[in-house]
Amino acid sequence: MQIYWTKITKIIEETTEVRTYLLACPQDFTWEEGSHTHMAFEGFNAGDKPNRSLIRHMSISTLPHENAIGITTRIREQCSEFKTILKNLKVGDEVALFKTHSNVPLKREGKNVYLLSAGVGLATFRPLVLDYFKQADNVNKIHSLNIDSSKEFLFNDVFEPIPDKKFTSQFVDNRTDYYEEVKNLASDRDSIYYVVGSDEFLMENIKVLQEQGIKPEQIMLDKHERQRTEFLSLVKKV
Repeated sequence: MQIYWTKITKIIEETTEVRTYLLACPQDFTWEEGSHTHMAFEGFNAGDKPNRSLIRHMSISTLPHENAIGITTRIREQCSEFKTILKNLKVGDEVALFKTHSNVPLKREGKNVYLLSAGVGLATFRPLVLDYFKQADNVNKIHSLNIDSSKEFLFNDVFEPIPDKKFTSQFVDNRTDYYEEVKNLASDRDSIYYVVGSDEFLMENIKVLQEQGIKPEQIMLDKHERQRTEFLSLVKKV
């Protein structure tokens, strides 16, 4: 396993609780839209076993042409050991990256694509939208739906509706409106539905989508295939 040590080049305060950490791109470090990476701090591999409290699975919110690896995350006042350390890091400090992979690249199958997310889950979708703007081949249109009770919606510069590019976007601040809209979107039976958020959020969305007749193969999750299959089959049994 290759471990890339890299420095923080910029910290962006996106909202009251959300920050984006921009990291320098190490030589030979590559990724695509929808990628996640494992981010870790000094000492995570010092013992016989990795210190898992110093490691976190994080989505990459940028694309390579932006010349920075973006890690966007919510840091609340009361947070984990990992987030506490991250909160105190400054420009110039180093972090480790390893095991980078994409479970949710943009599918180009000539269909409509719906992006369903909660809060900072939108960070996973930012690169998909940028990739679509760059090259729209074999994607009919994209619609993004995000729920965030804080009402501090992320990436307004990217998630701004652009009719000419067949891109639409919607933000809601409550579950009732959100799931009503998911039901409406699911009436489009031959499309692809991406879902990013907490495990509970994934389960709720899968349930609603499947009740509306959306098939498991149409639902994309930021999970390895085995985990994705487990989620889809678990919801089906409930």
